[in-house]
Amino acid sequence: MADTNGGGPDMADAPGLTVLAQYTKDLSFENPNAPRSLTPQDQNPNIQIQVNVNAKQLSEAEFEVELTLEGTAGEEASVFFKFELCYAGVFRIKNVPEQEVHPIIMIECPRLLFPFARQIVAEAVRGGGFPPLLIDPIDFHLLYRQRVSELQKPATA
Repeated sequence: MADTNGGGPDMADAPGLTVLAQYTKDLSFENPNAPRSLTPQDQNPNIQIQVNVNAKQLSEAEFEVELTLEGTAGEEASVFFKFELCYAGVFRIKNVPEQEVHPIIMIECPRLLFPFARQIVAEAVRGGGFPPLLIDPIDFHLLYRQRVSELQKPATA
């Protein structure tokens, strides 16, 4: 390692991931059957959640990553609530080998965004008159591997 004047390693060339900004791009909450849906129910609603990650390059080292969470509680005519959240961040990635940039963007960046998005969903659901919805942790590495596998299947078939 190269030493600088301070006697420590030169950190200018160290790999880095920096969060430059985080923000809600879009938030929608629907309570289509209120106030009927707010009365105590004997059943637990079927809750379905979809997760999507998108990214776009803003500059050579900066990327916007969007984490989209969509969910529904209940079924068709008896929907309790629906939500959609697009939560995004701008990240700077430096001194990382090119082949490692895509996994960082699609795994580490949404992993950093998720706790904030989870809190926004929980508060929106609570504000809609329901107990907060605490979404289970998401394995973004597994989702990434599944997506890569799906994209490779047509090429080998």
